[in-house]
Amino acid sequence: MILINGNFLCRNLTGIERFAWETCRQLDLIVSKEDNIALYAPANAKSVPEYKNIKIIVSKKSIKSFPFWDMGTFSSACKKLKATGLNFSNTAPLGKNCGISFIHDIYAKDFPQDFKTFKDKLIRLYCRLSYWNIAKNAKKIITVSQFSKERILKAYKVSPQIIEIIPNGWDHFKSIEPDNSIFEKFPKLEKGGFYFTLGSLSKRKNLKWIASYAKKNPEEKFAVSGKAISGLVPKELEDLQSLPNVTLLGYVTDGHVKSLMENCKAFVFPSYYEGFGIPPLEALSCKAKIIISKSASLPEIYGNSAHYIEWNNTDCNLNNLLKEKTESPEPILEKYTYKNSAEILKKIIKN
Repeated sequence: MILINGNFLCRNLTGIERFAWETCRQLDLIVSKEDNIALYAPANAKSVPEYKNIKIIVSKKSIKSFPFWDMGTFSSACKKLKATGLNFSNTAPLGKNCGISFIHDIYAKDFPQDFKTFKDKLIRLYCRLSYWNIAKNAKKIITVSQFSKERILKAYKVSPQIIEIIPNGWDHFKSIEPDNSIFEKFPKLEKGGFYFTLGSLSKRKNLKWIASYAKKNPEEKFAVSGKAISGLVPKELEDLQSLPNVTLLGYVTDGHVKSLMENCKAFVFPSYYEGFGIPPLEALSCKAKIIISKSASLPEIYGNSAHYIEWNNTDCNLNNLLKEKTESPEPILEKYTYKNSAEILKKIIKN
């Protein structure tokens, strides 16, 4: 039996959780009941998916602590059911019960300086323990880009044969209807007259770049969405709050995001560290131009379909940058889908 760790059902919906939800949904469409795959859901899951071929097992226990769930409850379930665990969320049971596990990136190892408060340092330590545990004990490590694979290989000296790449996708965006009410809520935003950036307000999303460029170019308008995560909020957020040409949107729905992407001058993604980076893919699906940093996995994923900036240099002109020709994003949109991701995962499970 393959037992999917349902801890992502209790997490906020960021990129990793989106990947888990959508890949499992697509996987359910291409496997059979005879493949013996089940999802182990916590009793306090925010919602539980309905599948036709993947069995749902609801635990009697809730998640009160993610480490206790992974290393205790889920690990015990794997032993009891004699199952191989499938872990999507960068964490897994310790030791031989690690199973098949994702490491989307090793941000906490590569950028320890971004974790400053006591709580964040504890998070960093747990993340690094999880990376090490998966690298040393997983039957198969899955990551989302060649960049992340190379970082894992260098950091943990594992065999290249144990790591498989399953990239992210954008096809969940097809079912989302744009919600133009965002422009009624923020009348300062004129369609086609603003740059849009999306992401959790964590340091690696590099709001420093947006703040610096907006200061230098007061005639340009920026819309910034995202929810703050723990202490990983940069000081530049205060600068953004004080700039008259920046509109901070806070949390926005998927419908709002789609509308903003369809109507922005360009989608800007200056992040300096990404294992994959889903938002620019969503923007391309909305026919938006994308401006992204030339760092980490982003050039690998987006190739010549994007306009590039240096993550630590704002001495550029975005309007001139947008005049440069880019290639059609269609090959990228065809390559990176959750349907394709599920097909790769099915092969790994079969093996």
